[in-house]
Formats: sequence, structure tokens, C-alpha cells
Amino acid sequence: MDPTAPPRVLVIGLDPYRLPGPWDPEPVAEAIEAGLATFAEHGVGVETCLIGLDGSDDVEALVGSALRAHPWECVTVGGGLRHSDDQVELLEQVINLVRRLAPDAAIAFNSSPATTYEAAARWIGE
Repeated sequence: MDPTAPPRVLVIGLDPYRLPGPWDPEPVAEAIEAGLATFAEHGVGVETCLIGLDGSDDVEALVGSALRAHPWECVTVGGGLRHSDDQVELLEQVINLVRRLAPDAAIAFNSSPATTYEAAARWIGE
């Protein structure tokens, strides 16, 4: 990795607009955007890979493509994937893809969208 380039962080999580409801996805979407804005405030490059639970995503292809896009320094896995017993297999699939396709990336876990930057910063030396 280029030591002069800003760190690159990939955030993998659930797409709030494609989760079973009824519920209002706007507050979660706004919290995700606010959390991502913190990366820009610190000059850290970030991208997201949001997975829908509506059955329209080929998770391996979607996450695999995101992981291959850059040499990530850190991959942060969102709480929506980790906090649901219904998503254990999806979480395992994502973690194994990260391990296989981005073996040099640190793996971080946030506690909420607001702590996404802090989770990554623990591993990228910020």
C-alpha cells in the first residue's frame, strides 16, 4: 500500500432499505451517513458494501467485488450482521470472504453506525 495515500476502509453492513419490516429505515440510513462523514473529517477513505436481506443480492459476488476493489487496510463489519441470530450464516460468509480476499486487512466491529470510524481507527493507526 502507498504510505502517502489515505487509509482505505471498507464497511460491510446491511442495507436499511432492504430489510424486512415494517419499520422506518431513514434513521438508520441517516446514522450510517453521519458515521461515514467522520471518515472524511479525518481524511480517511471509506467505501460501503451494503447487503440486502430481500434475496436480491448474490452475497459472495457483491462482497467479493467490494473486497477486490482496493487493498483495504481495514474491513469494518456492521452490527446488523453481528447482532441477529438469524444472520449467523451470513456473518460467517462475510468473515470468511474477508479472510480469503483481504487477508492483510484488519477486521473491526462497530457498536453502532456512530462508532464506525472509531472501530476502524483502532486498526489503521489514526
